[in-house]
Amino acid sequence: MSDKSNQSVQDKLTNLSELVGWFQGASFKLETALDKFKEAEALAEEIEKDLTKLKNDIKIVKKRFDAEE
Repeated sequence: MSDKSNQSVQDKLTNLSELVGWFQGASFKLETALDKFKEAEALAEEIEKDLTKLKNDIKIVKKRFDAEE
């Protein structure tokens, strides 16, 4: 997987979906499940932070837009 910090939210969601799919796929191995779970958990936290930042940015833009009316 590439450097997650430079990925878009959509790319991160795609990667998370692939990780979740791994648990249901034929390549699932219990020995590596914990590492995959930790990777998915960290990615989900990054996505949540990205979405929170986007939400805050949207609120700021909306506030500026409302002030201009």
